[in-house]
Amino acid sequence: MEMTDLQNKNIRPNLEEMAEYTDSPLFMQFCGEIMERYGCTEKIEYSACSMERGWNVKFRKAGRTLCTIYPRECFFTVMVVVGPKQRQLVEEILPECSEELREIYNSTREGSGQRWLMMDVEDRGELYNDILRLIEIRRGRKE
Repeated sequence: MEMTDLQNKNIRPNLEEMAEYTDSPLFMQFCGEIMERYGCTEKIEYSACSMERGWNVKFRKAGRTLCTIYPRECFFTVMVVVGPKQRQLVEEILPECSEELREIYNSTREGSGQRWLMMDVEDRGELYNDILRLIEIRRGRKE
């Protein structure tokens, strides 16, 4: 079977083809968890950005992007934007998070009051759970 070309903007892959490309059972598990928790669906888009060219998956809820997933060979990268409204809450939980997330957060430069955190998911370890906590903050707390 031919491998999906995620750089070809003329052929939109579906979620299953992206999962096959990553060769990671975590890809569908992660996507399923986001859809179930937030009642949202995926939006598959092509990015022409020079840093992240290719197909990606965005999950949006209430007009806000919760996260963007970039499929890679054997893993995937999740981007979560920490904006001014989330900054304090994220910094409050950082001491409880994995060293890996703290290093990513501290080494990501802030621009326009935002940090665009790029986190590689290779297993269901601490970072996986940290990412879910960041998405929960990004979604907004229900009081």
